[in-house]
Amino acid sequence: MPEEITLQVARYRPEQEDRPTFDEYKVPLRKDWAVLDGLNYIKDELDGTLSYRWSCRMGICGSCGARVNGEPKLTCGTFLTDYAPGPVRIEPLANFPIIRDLVVDLTDFLVKLGAVQPWLIRDEDKPVEEGEYLQTPAELDEYKQFSMCINCMLCYSACPVYGLDDKFLGPAAIALAQRYNLDSRDEGADRRLTVLSQPEGVWGCTFVGECSRACPKGVDPAGAIQRYKLTAATAAVKKLLMPWGQR
Repeated sequence: MPEEITLQVARYRPEQEDRPTFDEYKVPLRKDWAVLDGLNYIKDELDGTLSYRWSCRMGICGSCGARVNGEPKLTCGTFLTDYAPGPVRIEPLANFPIIRDLVVDLTDFLVKLGAVQPWLIRDEDKPVEEGEYLQTPAELDEYKQFSMCINCMLCYSACPVYGLDDKFLGPAAIALAQRYNLDSRDEGADRRLTVLSQPEGVWGCTFVGECSRACPKGVDPAGAIQRYKLTAATAAVKKLLMPWGQR
């Protein structure tokens, strides 16, 4: 195994250039080094101007996402030895505006995430003295998979629909809406239906499945979307056949 590997890192400095370019750096090739370790080596030893996001280095925070040789990955969990002898091309996540180098603007996702109200909604909270809302293990299993989302945005980078239509809610937002729709403690499904059943909601998905393949946590947002399509279709039929029963 060679002692070094070349990283081709996308650079975009808006005060200097009008489009991304690539700089090459040679970094040590060690068995335990992830791509993020290579980026940190560049930042600390070779070029302090490089900009990128990272925090936990344990696949939990979701902030270090980038494209590695064209595929959306968490750089903290993607190892350099898997790409030896190199080179390794590192680019910002696709389908987002680039702020600088590997840092992208996530504002659009945050707006859409808020639109699906990803929190517990109760029509009326019971008094604190009555205790917590209890769940059985089976009730937890209903939504647990979708609760594993870490907002890393790899699914949005992989999604061809979002790449073509930025009005599409996107996989993570819909999966997180399902996380709460399926929670036995939640009573907000009807409120989310209005947003999720729009053309730019679940119906915008063509079920390519790239979002689920890219997900590092096995959330399966494509599965969440297809499951909700049945819910939305059922609600539409009920509204058509029983309009008097709609609030």
